[in-house]
Amino acid sequence: MANITRTDPFDDLFRGFFVRPVDFNGAPAQPPSIKMDVKEQGDNYLVHAELPGVNKEDIHVIVDGNQVSISAESKQEKEIKEGERLLRSERYFGKVSRSFQLEHDIDDSKADAKFNDGVLELTLPKRTTSQSKRLNIA
Repeated sequence: MANITRTDPFDDLFRGFFVRPVDFNGAPAQPPSIKMDVKEQGDNYLVHAELPGVNKEDIHVIVDGNQVSISAESKQEKEIKEGERLLRSERYFGKVSRSFQLEHDIDDSKADAKFNDGVLELTLPKRTTSQSKRLNIA
């Protein structure tokens, strides 16, 4: 005989509305991912990555062939004054990273990075010369 369980379709909706997945110290259960747009414009790739609350000095970009890795750290600054108490904190503090591959290798000597208003902008030119070398057989 099969066990039949009755579920209320609104149960999950309201459970998520009133209770968020937060651990006891107030940090989100999982770190957020870096949200980004990647566009191809002629001989370049253009990447816009959202990094709110991060200082420019705490962002690291590594280009290796066609692999791009972005990592950043958002540091918590204690601003609780005397007589105040923190009721809820949903902001994430810590390290985030993301890696992705592009179709073509990147010319890292011509790559450019800018950071303005919480958005990292990468201009990644495609490598035009081949890294392979033809060997003559003697």
